Formats: sequence, C-alpha cells, structure tokens
Amino acid sequence: MGASTHTPAFGGRDQQALHTTDSGYSPRMPSEDGDLSFLDGPKLELDVLIDRLVESAQGVKRAQDRLRGLLRANELISGHLNLVDVLRYIVQAACDLADAKYGALGVIASDGSLEQFIHVGIADELAAEIGALPQGKGLLGALINDPKPIRLEDMGADPRSVGFPDRHPPMESFLGVPIRVGDDVFGNLYLTGSSRGKFSADDEELMRSLAGTAGTAISNARLYAESQRRQRWLAASAEIGAQLLADSGEDPLRMVARNAQEIADADLVAIVLVTPDGESGMVEVAIGDGAEELVARQRQLTHMLVGQVIRNATPIQLRSLAEGGDLGTIDLLPGQPVIDVGPLMLLPLTGSADTRGALVIVRRAGRSVFTGADLEMVGGFASHASIALELSAARSDRQRIALLEDRDRIARDLHDHVIQQLFAVGLSIEGTAALVSPDHAQRLRDQVADIDRTIRQIRTSIFELRGALGGMSGATRQRVLEIVGELTVVLGFAPQVVFSGQVDLTVVGDLADDVVAVIREALTNVARHAHASAVVTDVTVSSGEVELTISDNGIGISEPSRVSGLENLRKRAERRGGSFDVTKAPTGGTRLTWKAPAA
Repeated sequence: MGASTHTPAFGGRDQQALHTTDSGYSPRMPSEDGDLSFLDGPKLELDVLIDRLVESAQGVKRAQDRLRGLLRANELISGHLNLVDVLRYIVQAACDLADAKYGALGVIASDGSLEQFIHVGIADELAAEIGALPQGKGLLGALINDPKPIRLEDMGADPRSVGFPDRHPPMESFLGVPIRVGDDVFGNLYLTGSSRGKFSADDEELMRSLAGTAGTAISNARLYAESQRRQRWLAASAEIGAQLLADSGEDPLRMVARNAQEIADADLVAIVLVTPDGESGMVEVAIGDGAEELVARQRQLTHMLVGQVIRNATPIQLRSLAEGGDLGTIDLLPGQPVIDVGPLMLLPLTGSADTRGALVIVRRAGRSVFTGADLEMVGGFASHASIALELSAARSDRQRIALLEDRDRIARDLHDHVIQQLFAVGLSIEGTAALVSPDHAQRLRDQVADIDRTIRQIRTSIFELRGALGGMSGATRQRVLEIVGELTVVLGFAPQVVFSGQVDLTVVGDLADDVVAVIREALTNVARHAHASAVVTDVTVSSGEVELTISDNGIGISEPSRVSGLENLRKRAERRGGSFDVTKAPTGGTRLTWKAPAA
C-alpha cells in the first residue's frame, strides 16, 4: 500500500479551531470544560455596534418626537386668532422644540422698531427689575436690519452684541430666525441657553419651519384683529348715525370721542373746534386721563400741533412728539396733557366748506404705535364728527329760521291787527271827546295819549322781535337795546324802551354815537343815585329833531348841575345846537330831556 497522508482533524479537543481574520472571526479557544468561547475583544466590538445601533434608534426617535412636536406646535399655533396668545404659543413651542432655556419674539412695527416683545423663561418680577424691554439693537437689531438666521455659540464674542443690562441672566448660545411670509417680515424669533451648550443646524431648521407657520399665524391673527376693529368701527358708526338724527340723547361729539377711545384703545381722546373768529381752537370734548384739565381750554391755532392739522386739513400720525421734528416743538393741545404722550393720531374734521376742528387720539409713551390701518379706520370715523358738526349747525340754522318766522308772524299780527285796532279805538275816543263836557273830554284825551304810548311800546316790541335776529346789529335801535340790556344788571330791573319815528334812518353816524352815549350815561346815573324801580327811555324822531327822554320813579334830584356826568351830556347837546334839561317828573323821580337836530 502506498504511504498514507495524515490530515489534522478540525474540531478535535486537542486542536485549535482557526478562523481567518478575513472572514471576521477570531480564534476560539477551548474552555476548561471543553466548550468553545469568544475572546473579550470580539465581545467589545459587538457591544459597540449594538450601542451605536441603539443610539441611532434613539436619534431617530428623538427626531421623530421633535417632528411630532413641530406638528403639534403648528396645529396649536394655527388654531388661535388672538395675536397675544399666538405670540406666546410660538415662543413656548420654540423653547420646547430646541431645548432652550430662554425665548423671545419681537414684532416689528411699520417703522422698523420693535412694536411688541414677548419673552419666556424670565420671571415677570425679574423682568420688572431689569427695566425696559429691548428696543431692537445689537443682535436683535441685526436680525431686523438683515432678516437672515443667526446661530452663535457665544453671544458675547460676536461684535454685534451690545451686552445685557443689570440683573439680566447670563446668556451664551443664541439662535435667531426671522418670521416672514414672502417678502413681508412680521418679526423675529430669538432663543438662548441651549441645554446642549449650543444650537445645531437641526435646531435652526426646526425654528425656520416653525417661523414659517408663525408668520402665517401672525398674519391671520392681524387680519382677524383688524376685521374685528373694522366691525366695531362700523357698529359705532351706525350708532352715531342714529344719534345724529335724534333730537335728544348723548351729544354726538361726546359719543364720537367715547367710541374712539374704546375702539382705538387710546388713553386720551379730545375734539378741538375752531372758534368763531377762526384764529383759535378750543377743546370741546375730552375723554380719558386728565380730560377734565383740557375741556374748554383755548389757544391760538398757530401755537398748537392740532392747528397744523386744521389749517392743512391733513392727518398726522406720529410715534411720539419727539419724532415729529419741528412739529414736536409746539404744544399738542390747548393745555398740556397730564399723560406722557406717546403714539398719536390727529385727524381734521372737514365740513362742506372748511375744517371745523380736529380729532386727537393719544396713547401713553411706550405703548404700541398706531398702524396705517388704524389711521384709515379712524379717518372714516372722524367724518361722523364732521357730519355731527354740520348737522348741529344746520339744526341751529333751522331753529333760528323757525324762530324768525314765528317772531315775524307775531310782529306782523301786532302791526296789522293790534296797532290798527288801537288806532281805531283812539280815533273813536277822540270823536267821543267832542261830544262830552270839557272835564270828561280831557280825561278821554289822556286815555288817547296812553293809547299812543302803548302803540309806541308795541312798535318797539315789533322791532325787538324782528331786529334782534335780523342782522341789523349796527342800527341805532339795536344799539340802544343792547345798552339797555347791558345796564339791566346794574339797575336791578329791565328799563322800558319806546321808539317813535324813523329812528334807524335818521339817527346815524356821530349822532347815533351821541344818542347811545347819552342813554348810557343817563341810565348809569339812575343806577347810582336815583334808587328807582322803573325807568322809561323814549327815543323820538320828528320834525327833523331827535329827542331823548329818560324818566324814573326814584328819589328825584335837587341839584342837577352837581350830578356827575350830566354836564358832559349838556355839552354834547350844545355842540349839535340842541338842548339838555333835567327836571322833576310829574309822578315823582327825575326826567332827563336831550334834544338835537337830526340833520
């Protein structure tokens, strides 16, 4: 037989089981009981693989949880229309998703500054101790000026950082992303204090996604809030429109101011009207803080910011008086408001012919600014105040015309019926006097004289009814009646005035000035010296002469020449070629007679 070849048996107890490294196996060594076991090296590698697999699974789970959190946050944010609630939900959701200790959201105003600043993580007590909220500078301002994401491991190392105020907690890591819809930037979302020491690219991606949803939510909330305000403005407009047509109830101007304060969320609302001379403005209505200090205050329009609005008939909207440039160097209203003036709107109240005044709406300093939509809505509302003024003037004119028509009817009846009847009675009495005895005839003639005086008094009443509202303020009759009315308070009673003849056509110019001066001086003397309870002033024009007779029932006068002022009346009469006389009246008291040529 040939020689045999011996092949080592694999797997025997006395043989080493080999495993090539190319196949990934390591040599196995028999154990003491004869079983094979792995060495420590391969076991550690498997543990590492398993740990890596578990870590990857956990990472996938965390990513899944964050995505679910993002979806929940998007659903929660999209389900609210109240802007303040939406902003706070956004900040809280951002902190939860990115594991941030602090979060904030700044809403950008139309002028680029921060309009609102909502923060999470700092207690309200600590925030009050820190002081005013950020104004959009430093890193916050950088995001406003260039709305692109900013991610930093150390805020203090960035040259754009401006540091923190006293008592502010330390912050290092920072992540900021803009909140926008298309090209419109509504604000910025800020996070600091990452639990992992710094924010990752995944954190930034999540925040950008959340910011996209936030932008849509903020836009919807703003549109909803604006629609709600418009609805309130329309409801208030309907209420005021109904009140404008009513003859009683709340003053429409006050209703305009009250609704403007409530709907515009203002601290002070005032309505300033132009005075009749057109040179000054007066606060007609004021509602809000310090309103009682402003009502009825008056000042020239050139010295007030509201005067600019009235003269130019153009609205003004400012963030504050300090930002008004040259406009901020003059007073806002007649009288300084007691509040620290912040955002404000001033709108002209334009009538059919001119600007009658202005509507002033003010918020305290530090409050949110008014938007262009606010100005638009209030502008439409201010037209109701203008309509109220127009209707008030028209109603006053209508009442004036009705009063004139009524007085004219009464005057016409007095002239056409009462005076004619009195004339007829007088003529009848005079005819009867010729048929009776001389004693009875004299008594009848005295009655006729009384009827004549009554007729003159009625004619004076007719003039008062027609002339006082007839625009004849320069006529002699009207001037005499004005003097008598002025001295009624001094006398303590109303003097009786009688006119006879063509007083207004004859007594004009300097002669009218003398007549008015004589009556003023005579009635003043009665008030000072006579202790009278009745005075009759008779102005008669006849035969080219004007005669004044002022009679009272006082204590009389013993030495006329010594009474103060009477000598001046004498000189006035003599200068015109007339006469002046003071005598005792037949019924007691004093009678003053002043005569002068009418030509």
